[in-house]
Amino acid sequence: MTNALSAPSVRRDFWRRWIVLLLTVAGQNIIVYGVNLADNIMIGRLGTAAETAIAAVFIVNQVQFLLQMIINGVADGTVVICSRYWGEKNLGDIKKAAAAALRTGLCISAVMLAVMQLIPRPVLSLFTDKADVIEEAVRYVRIVSFTYVFFAATQVLLGMLRSVECAMIGFVDSCAALVVNLFLNYALIFGHFGFPAMGIRGAAIATLVSRAAELVIVVLYLAFFDRRLRVKASELFKTEREITGKFIRVASPVMASGTSWGIAMAIQTAFLGHLDAPVITANSIASTLFQVVSVFIYGSATASSVMIGKTMGEGKDDPEGLKREIRHRAGWMQILFLCLGGATGLLLFLARPLILSFYDIGPDTERLAMQFMAVLSVTVVGTAYQMASLTGIVRGGGDTKFVFINDLIFMWGIILPTSYLAAFVFHFPPVVIFTCLKADQILKCFVAVVKVNRYRWMKKI
Repeated sequence: MTNALSAPSVRRDFWRRWIVLLLTVAGQNIIVYGVNLADNIMIGRLGTAAETAIAAVFIVNQVQFLLQMIINGVADGTVVICSRYWGEKNLGDIKKAAAAALRTGLCISAVMLAVMQLIPRPVLSLFTDKADVIEEAVRYVRIVSFTYVFFAATQVLLGMLRSVECAMIGFVDSCAALVVNLFLNYALIFGHFGFPAMGIRGAAIATLVSRAAELVIVVLYLAFFDRRLRVKASELFKTEREITGKFIRVASPVMASGTSWGIAMAIQTAFLGHLDAPVITANSIASTLFQVVSVFIYGSATASSVMIGKTMGEGKDDPEGLKREIRHRAGWMQILFLCLGGATGLLLFLARPLILSFYDIGPDTERLAMQFMAVLSVTVVGTAYQMASLTGIVRGGGDTKFVFINDLIFMWGIILPTSYLAAFVFHFPPVVIFTCLKADQILKCFVAVVKVNRYRWMKKI
């Protein structure tokens, strides 16, 4: 027995759209993380001050990462609910849900901005006890924290557009930001083209300007070029109680998961940050490179969330046919996730010497960075499967609470206690501590394979 969703032409169209969305989001992410890598490398060319500057930027980026995880939760909640409405061709409710998301994102980012302007030292001292690193970090965060509001608005609007399979603007937006950021980094960090050499403050200004440019481009696209949603500015500031309630119900677990994960990552950084200075720098280098090479993994998760959500909306009138087709699509997705993980791990392992050749770092830092990246080249296979399966398939199907509960158990019940013991009780070598911090990426695979293939995550919104 067949249904409209299982027709060969419909299946071909599904996979074509999935691949296009994956490549577009991956392209956007590689530009975004490429900017971070370029920042890292340029700051890493500051000579004797390089290691302090890299460490300072890295600990500030932990605050940015916390905000990013929370705002991504808002954006992912937008994708989950809006992709379902997109499958139903309900454009009005897409705009209402996006308005609720935008208001939420702006409030969160404004609070984070106020905190980092008023009490930066107490916050940054949570990550390291190195006074020189904290002072450099304060100089950087005083400027870069103004990007938080721009970032929040941009991500929510891009999430709305992704949910209707309009992801190319995100790629174009990131390309423009890359050009602006690279030019200003080169000019302001080192003092070229008549600009003063500002070092780490120059990097902060470059980031601020590029974030503002990102938001301007998205707003201009919505105002003059978008033909799918035709959003008016007034519609993004009007909310409806029923839709807002649905958004909060769907997005709250995603935001809570992002918040929990962001705080846990900050604690992990604090563990490493209270060890020797080379450990902080090596972690910064390894983590930044990892972000760049894992873009297809994150792209696959986003694409899967959008397309599973859309499928759920399209098949709501044929539950049995929908269930059969979801099984088919989710099964193939899991195979693709594993293939992406294996390819990413190999790339990360092989790229280690080339990337480290760009840095002016000591031999101890280089040795640690090589070890950390070797660990990541193995755990990334687990990341590719469990993260894309849970945040892509399960969350896209409407079960947004499970990922939050799963993260709480693994991160707060297993990883952080084990890593604390490894670092401060048993005093294991840094590479062993780092392995403990990343072990959940493999352990979660056992949960993911059971959860996804029981198909109890298919829920109404």
